[in-house]
Parts: sequence; structure tokens; C-alpha cells
Amino acid sequence: MKHILSTHLIANHRLTTAWLERVRKIGVDGVEIFCARQSFDYRDRAQIRELTHWFRDSELELFSLHAPMYRDEVWGRSGPHAVIDITEPSKPKRIDHVDEIKRAIEVAESIPFRFLVQHLGVPDQEWDERRIDPLFSSLEDLKVFAHQRGVTVLVENIPNGFSSAERLNLLMELTHLDLGYCFDVGHANLMEGIERAYEQMAPRIRSTHLHDNDGKGDLHWFPYSRPEATVQWRRVMQLLRRHQEELPLVLELREVEGMADPLGRVQEIFEKLESERDEEDYDR
Repeated sequence: MKHILSTHLIANHRLTTAWLERVRKIGVDGVEIFCARQSFDYRDRAQIRELTHWFRDSELELFSLHAPMYRDEVWGRSGPHAVIDITEPSKPKRIDHVDEIKRAIEVAESIPFRFLVQHLGVPDQEWDERRIDPLFSSLEDLKVFAHQRGVTVLVENIPNGFSSAERLNLLMELTHLDLGYCFDVGHANLMEGIERAYEQMAPRIRSTHLHDNDGKGDLHWFPYSRPEATVQWRRVMQLLRRHQEELPLVLELREVEGMADPLGRVQEIFEKLESERDEEDYDR
């Protein structure tokens, strides 16, 4: 399985080639760049140029990009205008939101990557049938734009009314868009449960997000790090290993203030995940 680290780990710090070099040295295969402008500013040509030169000379892969959720540099705290929502019913606003995501996709013209991970709506948003047509238009537009640049759009299960496993399947049925999924283990743990979500999403899963929580909040904890964590990683790995094709293990973690050597911990987590075996193996 490919080992991929999301730059979500440093989402409050500028993404630099020095940090990427440290990631390369721990032996991971690639990164998913999280498009938070305070970290990776997809509008900043100087930052893109610097990263382009570095990736060109490195064996570390830019595996995927996580679409921006906010257009500002403070997690949307500058006001409602900063929130990016592709279900927006107002056509001018929706087009503006989609155009912002397209700016991120254009990074592929300089640094090729395989997948764009996209949220449907915003966290805790309720299901609203009036938003289905705008959502369809947004995804159709993004799918074509991304494909022209060699990128495949994946939709992610997140804690809202549009993005449970069941609702994602319903949307694919209604829209006939035939998009793949990014299976977020931590989010599934907060919603219908990991095993149930996996079984419903499995035919379309192309990538993953791995992180832990207490079953109540979207905490993005390091796996194996907290006694109150509730994700059963042996079972997760059992499910992922049974997938029809090999899936990447993408760690999407939150920075822990004061943690010594977080990249060393990342390396240990990948080793522990790979050491997990199916239950049958343990019974022998």
C-alpha cells in the first residue's frame, strides 16, 4: 500500500520544500496537499514555482490535492463570504465557488497529481433537495475541468446531510456522474460506522483519509495515540486489504502542540498499520 501524508498536519504553517524534504526522508511515497491558503496558497505563483522545481527533482509524489474549503487564510473566520460551498443555490455565487476550486486544480499544469478530494457542502449542513441541481452542475463542471488536466475528482464522506455513504450513493444515482470516493475513516466513525460506510462505498473507493477520534468530534487524532480513541485499526486494515484494488493509506492528521518529532510518529503509524493482520491470521 502507498503511504501518503496530508499536509493537513501543517495547515497552520506555510508549506515549504524544507518540510517536504523531511517528509521524503521518513520514507513515505507521497503527499496530499491540503489547500488552506495560509499553508499552500494556490494563488501564489512564487510558492507554486518553488514547489514545482522541488517535485521535479524529487521521488516524492504529489499524489492528490484537497480542494479548498475557504478562500481566506483564517479557516473562514473572515466572514461567510470566505466559505466555499459547491451546493450554493445562487448561480453567480456557485460559479464563483467553483472557480476558486478550479484555481487549485490548475496547479496540475505545473505539478501533476492524480486526485482532487472534494467536499459536498460544508460540515453539519442538512440535506436540502433544492441544492441537488446546483451540486450536480458544480461537480459536472469540476469533473470536466479536472479531467482536461489529468486529474480525477473524488468526493469525500464528511459529517453532513449530503455526504453519508447512503447519500453519496443516492447522489451518484441521481446525477449519473460516476465519481469515485475518498473514504474518510474518521468521518465514518462519527456517522454510520466504519464497516457500514465501507460496505456501501467500496465499489467507488479510490483513496482514503485515516485519522482517529472519540466518536463525537472530528478531531483528526494520530492513530494509536489516545486511550479514548475509538477507531479499531485492525478492523480498518482488514477492510482495506480486502478491497478490489490496492488503496493508498493517506494520513490526514491535526497538529499536536508540543509533540516531539511528529514525522517520526507518522513513520511509526504507517509501520503499525502495515503490521495489522486479518483476524484469521491472529487466530492461527
